[in-house]
Parts: sequence; structure tokens; C-alpha cells
Amino acid sequence: MTTAPLPRARRAAATATLALTTTLLAACAGTADGAPAGATPTAQATTPAAQERATAVPRLAVSYDGGVQVLDATTLEVVADLPLDGYLRLNPAGDGRHVVVSTAEGFRLLDAGTWSDEHGDHAHHFTVDPLLTDVTYPAVTPGHVVVHDGRTVLFDDGTGTVTALDAGDVAHGPDDAAGARTHTTPHAHHGVAVELHDGTLVVSDGTEDARTGARALDADGREIAASDECPGVHGESVAADDVVAIGCENGVLLYRDGTFTHVTSPDPYGRIGNQAGSDASPVVLGDYKSDPDADLERPTRVSLVDTRTATLRLVDLPASYTFRPLARGDAGEALVLGTDGALHVIDPETGALVRSVPVVAPWEEPAEWQTPRPAVRVHDGTAYVTEPATRSIHAVDVLTGEVYRSARLDVVPDELTVAPGGTAPTHSH
Repeated sequence: MTTAPLPRARRAAATATLALTTTLLAACAGTADGAPAGATPTAQATTPAAQERATAVPRLAVSYDGGVQVLDATTLEVVADLPLDGYLRLNPAGDGRHVVVSTAEGFRLLDAGTWSDEHGDHAHHFTVDPLLTDVTYPAVTPGHVVVHDGRTVLFDDGTGTVTALDAGDVAHGPDDAAGARTHTTPHAHHGVAVELHDGTLVVSDGTEDARTGARALDADGREIAASDECPGVHGESVAADDVVAIGCENGVLLYRDGTFTHVTSPDPYGRIGNQAGSDASPVVLGDYKSDPDADLERPTRVSLVDTRTATLRLVDLPASYTFRPLARGDAGEALVLGTDGALHVIDPETGALVRSVPVVAPWEEPAEWQTPRPAVRVHDGTAYVTEPATRSIHAVDVLTGEVYRSARLDVVPDELTVAPGGTAPTHSH
């Protein structure tokens, strides 16, 4: 692991994190099993008592062939190695503490062992050893997991069942989660759904053979609007002002204030199947493919969809890219890791390429989508970038472009997500 110093802001946070308090404050005493009062049910009685920390302790979850490793996001050191069979997909659970692992049984929760408890005008931060919990939301084919505005939405591709619940209750499990809501689409399909602040559920339409559009349902399940102008539906994102963008083979379908609007691609076939949105930006970053006959198209253009004007801009990059290296910075910066090994930072308002930061060695997209390739996730000003070829992970300062820390793993990293360790957001509806 390199020993390059942290940028100033993270250096201060890291110093505070290492100043540990091992005894819980009497005013916020824990339960007999070591979990602080108010902690989620997966705080384990079988693990050592929770350790109080000076600040929230973000952790990373990295899947590999055979399990999931949990890393300290500041030091990049391995905190736990949790064996698990199968091809594992990872998503944040929305509560700051848990990670959703897609398994053969459904959506299973991994406890990253980091959380915060709010106490009026302050919070207390804790860690325990990570573990794979027994909490599973059954699914025939677990698909997309979408977290937005304090709600976590699970989509079962095998049945078309949508489960939406408060992110803070996700660890209670399917039988005890308060405020849970379910909806089943007319036909099972590889779909996606997102719930907005007012309870509106935007959900894809389709069958096993074709995905055609989306519809919006109010909090009581009544249809508000629908559109069939989105062939090949895939992926979603939410931009500033609660605007939903759904990818199509001919552009993007936007949902805003009860109305769907189709944004057309400049090419007859212009597929935008993977997107990255940001609450800090009205512009959605997406991939862009224009060859309908390609077995494996290696695109060199990305799309920027302005949700205010329902317009689409294409941006040329110096290299190709794939679906996992699309991300957004905390201020809405558009980030793309190219096959040239550089993290390309794009101004979403102008489409200008702000900088290209060399991070990993040049690489080539593998033929099978399940084969590990670099992934990018952002938290608190840092872009975390995996490098399967060297079994490495890198931390990049988004604002300066400095690669300030790297670590070598003993596994080949595949999927990557962050458990920030903060408190779960509150749903505003």
C-alpha cells in the first residue's frame, strides 16, 4: 500500500477516526449485547461489543469469486473476508450500514458493521465486525436495487414484484419492515423501479421478450401517467428536483411532475442503458451505443441529458469504457473511467472534459459482462477505483485528481459499493 499523505480534509477526518473511544458514553448506554440503543436488529449479540468512534467510519464492500471483502475506506485495509458462493452483485441498502447482496435466494443483507446514532444535536458513531446476516428478501431473480430519498426499492426480475420500504427499516427483514409497499407488474421482466418523495412509484413495463416503457403510480397504486416510447428499457437515475430518467434504445424517458417526456437520441439506434444521476445536478450521465448489430460495442461517447430542457448532448472521450466505471462526484461532476486507464472528469453543464487522471493500467472490456472489470464508486470527495488486473483498489481525490492511496488485495475485485456509516436518511413523504 502506498504511504502518500491524505488531502487536508481527509487527513483531518482520518486522524479523528483513529482517535477511538472504547467505552460507550453512559448517557447513550448500549444494550446488554453491546449494541447501542436504537441500533438496527442486525447489531449482533455474538460479536464483540460495539466500539465507539470519533467520526463515522465508511467501509467498502468488494465482491470476488467466492465471497465479499469489507475494507476500511480510509486505509483500504481489509476488515473482514466473508465467504459466499455464487455470482454476487452488490448495492447499498440505503441505511448507511448494510449492503444488499444478490444471491440465489434473493436480496441478502451484509452488515458492514458501521453506523451512527443521532441524539438531538449530535451523533455517536460505532463499528463492529462485519458479517453476512440471515436477513433475506426472497426473490426468484434479484435485479435492480434503487435507493432514493430514504426509500429502498427492490425489483425481482423473476416475478415482476417490487418491494419498497424505508431505508432505515431494511434490516428488520421482509416480515417486520415498517411502511413496506409491494407492487407486481403485469409481466415479469428485467425491470427497475424508483419511489419519489411524494410516494409516486415509477416502474418499468415489459415482458420476458421485450421492455417497452414505464408508468407512474401514486401512493395508493393508481396510475398517474404511462409511456410506451422507451424500447429496450434498462437502467434508471434520479436527477435534481426529483426527475427520473429511464434508459431506452432510442434515448431517455424522463418523468417529472406527473408527465413522461421522451428525449430522442441523435441516431436511429442510440441506446442509453446505464446511467448515473446526482441530486446536485439536473444533468444525467449515461453511456451511449449506436450499433444495433454489434456483439460487443466499445463506445467512446457518453451522453449528458439535461432534464430541465429535455435535451441530449454527446461527449467524445479519448478512450472507450464500460458500464461499471460511470459515476458522479459530490458536486455533480460526471466521471468515467476509460480503457486508457484514466478517470475522465466532465463538466455536466458544458460537456467539457475538465481533466483526465491516470489511475490504472490500460485495459480492455471483457466479452462477458460478469467478468471483472474496473468499477468506480464515489464517497465524500473520493473516487474509489478497482483494478482487477493487479488485484488493486485506488483512492482518487475528485477535485485535485490526486491518487492518494492504493492497496493490493489478495482477491480479484469485481463489484464495489460503499457503506458510509452514517444515519439512514428520513423519507419525506
